[in-house]
Amino acid sequence: MKTLAGQYSIGDLCEAFEVSPSGYHAWKKRPPSARALRDVELGKSLCQAHAESRQTYGSPRLLRTLQKQGLDTSRRRVCRLMRQHDLQGLKPRAFRPQTTDSGHAQPIAPNLMASAPVPTGPNQIWVSDITYVHTDTGWLYVAAVLDRWSRRLLGLAMAEHMETSLVEAALAQAVQSRRPSAGCLLHSDRGSQYASAAYRARLAKTGLVMSMSRAGNCYDNAAMESFWGKLKTELIHRQSFANQAEARSAIFEYVEVFYNRRRLHSALGYTSPVDFENQNN
Repeated sequence: MKTLAGQYSIGDLCEAFEVSPSGYHAWKKRPPSARALRDVELGKSLCQAHAESRQTYGSPRLLRTLQKQGLDTSRRRVCRLMRQHDLQGLKPRAFRPQTTDSGHAQPIAPNLMASAPVPTGPNQIWVSDITYVHTDTGWLYVAAVLDRWSRRLLGLAMAEHMETSLVEAALAQAVQSRRPSAGCLLHSDRGSQYASAAYRARLAKTGLVMSMSRAGNCYDNAAMESFWGKLKTELIHRQSFANQAEARSAIFEYVEVFYNRRRLHSALGYTSPVDFENQNN
């Protein structure tokens, strides 16, 4: 695209914009203002922070990231620099509730989480769920266990099936890493995997207390649904996977490298789950 300076003489442009040629040349020689120089430095930090967020952060998280680096700025300035550098945060897709088929003969646990107090520390309330990820060679099923207090993902298991052993593997990983005291509440939906005798026996052995959502109500497990939404918006929906192994690797890396240790959560005062636990234990 041609610029005006490339199509017209400086004299003609100065006359059109009612600016004196001497004033224009003086402006050209004037050094950048302190504010302009500050914008250049902030812009570099902003672009780096956006890249390190995997191009996911919008202005609120980018502002907090810069402030954590000791940079004095404002939301308005961050928004302006984001526009200047063509940076955008990821917008989550509309939430589409998906209920679990609970048409089985296994016993259903009561929804204890509905009346439980808000957790004030780790290993008081855990939540668990299963989701699935498409690959070119078939579905990959993912089970996870999350600490409701810190939003930290404690257990992660993946397989080409969604049998009880999948949720047992995620639970075993969480128990091994945290060694919860007896009485920790573990909430899930009413899926057959969670209602199975084998899963119930594992919970009883570890002292965990079972809780289940109401029939067809995914909002009872909102924290887990929120995690799946982040995983899908920030990873799954942004790329395709050739096979299950490729998906496994990407999901594990997202959880262990980014989500648990670096991703800022607004519900945690814009800290990561690991930092939140370290600051409050």
